[in-house]
Order: sequence, then C-alpha cells, then structure tokens
Amino acid sequence: MKNICLSCGLEVNGRSDKKFCDDQCRSSYNHSRKLTENQYFKEINLALKKNRQILIELNPEGKTKVLYNEMVQKGFDFGYFTSIFKTRSNNLYYFCYEMGYLQISKNIILLVRKEDHPRMMAASNI
Repeated sequence: MKNICLSCGLEVNGRSDKKFCDDQCRSSYNHSRKLTENQYFKEINLALKKNRQILIELNPEGKTKVLYNEMVQKGFDFGYFTSIFKTRSNNLYYFCYEMGYLQISKNIILLVRKEDHPRMMAASNI
C-alpha cells in the first residue's frame, strides 16, 4: 500500500511510515495547521482589544456612565472580557485588562479603570 503526502496528495516514496514527500510539504502542512489552530486565539484577542479600545475611548477620565446602546453601536461585545471582580455587595465588574464596566441598569453602564480603584487593585493582587 502506497502512502499519500498529507500536504500535496502525491505518492510518498521511502519508509512505510513516511507522511510527506519532502521537507517543504511537511513544513507547509504544519504551518497551515498552526494557522488554523491559532486563528481561534487571534479572533478572541482582536475582540478583547476592540472592547478595551472602546472602553478607553468612552472613559478617558477613569470613571463615567454611558448608555448600553452607545457601547453596542461602537461594536462592544459583552461576551468578551479578561476578568470579573465581585464586590461585597455582589456587584460584578467585568474587565478587559485594566478597563472595566458594571451594568447599573438595563440601559446604564458604569465604566471604570482598575488603577483608579485601590480596593480593586488590592483584591486583584491576591
């Protein structure tokens, strides 16, 4: 039984367990596999970066309130964040790195910056 190259589909000559016809096909196959595997992480990182940039843009002073729809219109995706901070009163702050938000009501979001809140910094350093 002849082996077929996993990259180009040509017949492979040599050992019975050989999977590629040459080093170029082996390298090309492994490179394309890595690109596919890493694409998932790239998409998540892009979403996180976009969320963080939107938070920075909407919150230049370190603490402000904005409308939920304003964040959505700018492309903010509430499904992507890097950490959650739970307060003693069970409020949940969601963070994209140092930039965070708390949903106060259905339409109002409080935006914060982590370094501006010592209590959050102390809790995150534990």
